[in-house]
Amino acid sequence: MTLPFIPPPLPGPVCLLRETRAADAASLARHADDEGVWQNLFDGFPRPYTLSDGQWWCTTGCRLPASGLVWVIDVGGEAIGCIALRPDSGWLRCNAELGYWIGRAFWKRGIASAALGRVTDWAWGALPELTRLYAPIFAWNVGSQAVARRCGYKFEAELRRSAIKDGRVIDRVQYVAHRPEPLLPS
Repeated sequence: MTLPFIPPPLPGPVCLLRETRAADAASLARHADDEGVWQNLFDGFPRPYTLSDGQWWCTTGCRLPASGLVWVIDVGGEAIGCIALRPDSGWLRCNAELGYWIGRAFWKRGIASAALGRVTDWAWGALPELTRLYAPIFAWNVGSQAVARRCGYKFEAELRRSAIKDGRVIDRVQYVAHRPEPLLPS
């Protein structure tokens, strides 16, 4: 599946999802350099998260094929986090992984749910080969699990001892959404 290099803007009443810009580096670094954010993200997410990390991400990292399609989550003109969609390949290309984070100051305000819902809707409309979207989440991250449930994702699996975080083997859970079935003609 071929993705556009630059994600399309996805405006909404709660936040704007847009391409990442070099000017977002300082804001993203400020929000990402937080132990509470870091503890819920993959082991390669930098800690501390410096301005240099933000600059690399905004100019290079977010455009690497392995990153998938990355939107910055913009609230009031400020980049407060990111959401990414990364399709699987080959015979699994009907699947795509979603990941998201926002700065702690914006937790519990419906912003992550708005972003996930918007990307989910966009994926079903723009990528006809997709049939399944999945979000692997650290088992302790009840906030991200609640975001997935609010967007209609269902608990699919417990992935015991499936990741390493900060030198420890940890459990994850996986939430999934399936493409809505077309209505059958009557």
